[in-house]
Amino acid sequence: MSLTAGIRKTFDRFIGGRGEFSITVPVMDGALKPNDYLERAAALAVVEQADNAVVVGDKLLISSGSRVLELRGDGDRRVHSEHDAPISCLGVSHGGALAIGLDGVGVKIAGGRYDGTQVDRVAGMPLICPTAAIFLAEDLLLVSNGSATFPAAQWSHDLIHHGRSGSVVRIDLSAGKAVELAGGLSFPAGLSVRHDTSDILVTEAWRHRLLIVETDAPSAPREVLAGLPAYPGRICRSAAGGYWLSFLAARSQLQEFVLREDRFRRRMIAEIDPAFWIAPTLSSGHSFKEPLQAGGVIRLGIHKPWAPTRSYGLVVRLDADLQPVWSAHSRADGTRHGITSLAEVDGELVVTSKGKGEVVLIDHVALAEPLDLMVPTEHAT
Repeated sequence: MSLTAGIRKTFDRFIGGRGEFSITVPVMDGALKPNDYLERAAALAVVEQADNAVVVGDKLLISSGSRVLELRGDGDRRVHSEHDAPISCLGVSHGGALAIGLDGVGVKIAGGRYDGTQVDRVAGMPLICPTAAIFLAEDLLLVSNGSATFPAAQWSHDLIHHGRSGSVVRIDLSAGKAVELAGGLSFPAGLSVRHDTSDILVTEAWRHRLLIVETDAPSAPREVLAGLPAYPGRICRSAAGGYWLSFLAARSQLQEFVLREDRFRRRMIAEIDPAFWIAPTLSSGHSFKEPLQAGGVIRLGIHKPWAPTRSYGLVVRLDADLQPVWSAHSRADGTRHGITSLAEVDGELVVTSKGKGEVVLIDHVALAEPLDLMVPTEHAT
């Protein structure tokens, strides 16, 4: 850090409300204007802990706890495989091999020539928080390790502890070697190959932005989209061009304030059950002990859609230039929160709401419309 940057940071901290010490949150407007489209979308199936969605051939696979389920179009399902730890990510190769992230354990390959291969350490560090995996080739795998301290199930712990130990690693399965392409990241949660390039898009959740990471050798990531109003999760390419981006939860001024008040934050960690921390979560409204209760119920017990909320549902469509052009929401009064994964299947978008335990289908109409005409329908509330 340069002397000038250090002085500026000290000044911003002293006066408060500036730079990285600001507690303001970008407004959801324009392409991100709140609506209830996600809440009104068709339900494909109820799946407890529905998390990762990938397509293998003509099969849609959904992870649920320590199981991988094969989900059919009528909502019926069968167990594809079972594993020894909760599944934190899935990746699929062109040849049909599966990379299965096991929370707190590492990454295991199922199928293909490297069937049974397991990676649990990279550059001497444990791979305990695999959050996303993509194959560059049958023998070349990229994995984002969200944290070197906390498993994926404790993602909010990493946020509250100001986690910056995440990394993106390249694993050569044929040589049994791994290289860290980027480190010091604040919970990298999603990976996607950028259209027509060899660059990799990385979502950095706690810094609310998208990065580009080169795959050839370790390098400094480049920021391509910043100032997002929510915590980005997994990202996938769209066959029609552009990308689909999921979000774990929305940001709030209260949460931003707590993250900057170290004395309060440390007492909260030491004295309060993590379930009731002032922190984002995949679902809320299950206990009167949760924060924000007074703001959530406004009159006559009615939960207003614009009320403060710890959990939120959000899917955003990005164009080829990585600019938001459309979004689908489940607001404070909805239940389809904690969107963790997306996959296109036969011209439709499959969305997993881990907060509700449901697989949702956004139909082909939304996918086929020109990007500049994709305006969500707003219903009066």
